Amino acid sequence: MTFIRYHAFTELNVADHSLNNIARGGRVLLAVLVILLGLWGLASTADRSANAQSNTAKQSVVLIRLDGAIDGVVASFIQRGLNVAAAQDSEIVVLMLDTPGGLLDATRDIVESIMASKVPVVVYVAPEGAQAASAGTFIGAAADVLVMAPTTNIGAASVVGADGGDLPETMSEKAIQDAAAFIRSIAETRSRNASALEDTVFSSSAYSASEAVGLKIADFVAADYASLLEQLDSGVVGVSGEIIKFDLGNVTTRTVDLTLLERLLAFISNPNVAFLLVSLGGIGVIVELWNPGIWIPGTLGVVFLILGWAGIGQLPFSWAGVALIGLSLVLFYFESTAPGIGHFGVAGTISLILGGIFLIGFFGSPGIPGDAPIVNRWLLGGIATTAGVFVLWFASEIRKQSNMNLYRSPTMSSELVGATGTATTILAPFGRVVINGEHWSGELEAGSAESVEMGSSVEVVAVRGLRITVKPRPISTEFSTGDEN
Repeated sequence: MTFIRYHAFTELNVADHSLNNIARGGRVLLAVLVILLGLWGLASTADRSANAQSNTAKQSVVLIRLDGAIDGVVASFIQRGLNVAAAQDSEIVVLMLDTPGGLLDATRDIVESIMASKVPVVVYVAPEGAQAASAGTFIGAAADVLVMAPTTNIGAASVVGADGGDLPETMSEKAIQDAAAFIRSIAETRSRNASALEDTVFSSSAYSASEAVGLKIADFVAADYASLLEQLDSGVVGVSGEIIKFDLGNVTTRTVDLTLLERLLAFISNPNVAFLLVSLGGIGVIVELWNPGIWIPGTLGVVFLILGWAGIGQLPFSWAGVALIGLSLVLFYFESTAPGIGHFGVAGTISLILGGIFLIGFFGSPGIPGDAPIVNRWLLGGIATTAGVFVLWFASEIRKQSNMNLYRSPTMSSELVGATGTATTILAPFGRVVINGEHWSGELEAGSAESVEMGSSVEVVAVRGLRITVKPRPISTEFSTGDEN
């Protein structure tokens, strides 16, 4: 019975340890969930506050600042700003624009949002020195009113690949014709100079603020935001020849900023950040599979993977790149189950490199010049090198262990029969016995005795695997060869 109680106690300890690990992992996951819910709550705060303010005071102008490349996150942000303006029944929306370009699909979404807006949209290319290049040309042309600050420019809207490089000849011709038709239709709807805007696509033409006004692309020039509102209030002649005038007396401006969630999405949708999160997340999960019960690498790995794939989802990704990265993680796991070979690890490293190359921009849809959404080759090389070195080190360590001489007991099973030892627990009939300094699971020989007290001398009569069969020694035998712990 003592032997059974001993094993039951051991199993309970193991169970308690496992439950503790599960509880610790559950607490970590719960904390992550609370953080994500908190981010979601903070992300919706701006919209709730905007709706609350619309019930207490009418906002005359909603100001949206766009400073950076055009992508899916920016398109959603502008749509939200237009919704806020509509909810507040604002007089106008001012989109202060400074962009080098971006993705064509996201640009189309923004143009559609501006065209469908119930509130007039004024695109103001500012501050001085800003640009409405490439994608910004389409957005500016789509505005009800296009205003430019001094020393700003607009144009250079030629279509390129999503990675910033030239497209193949046939695809390039199709993309250019499509973009030209798109900007021509915008120009016709807003009564702007279609020929001059087409030249920004066909020949990458760009225009200064005064040139844009002279060519009837932009409506007028305003030195600053206050001047913009003053001219819109007093009335100016637009490109259509009609007087543009809004009721902006005693104007109150509400600025719509990026929410915390949008800032997070903008950060993780950076190709380098997204690829780094996916790579680190996959490594964290694999480390957890190699060493079950640690929880921290696995938990962080899952969180990183979720964030990384969420960021990639905002970009023109390729399923081939996704499949290759997934394959690399599977191969790394196979390396852990068949250690010491190294073939799976090398193949996984190669697959990771190819996945990073193909993931974003390589097979992407056409874009217009801006920040090319591709994974930095130096980052890709650094991660691949780190992963490759780690896998080779892991395989080397496993080989060293496989070449080590395993421990062999100084007491061979065949030599145990007839040896004497000491019972360290009560044998009734099972218990623990020490033979030549080694602890064994023992049982009494049938018919030899009903039980043996702890500390009694016993003799081995048979060996069955890791269990020995013993019988009590005569009381006259007082010498014991074992420990009495």
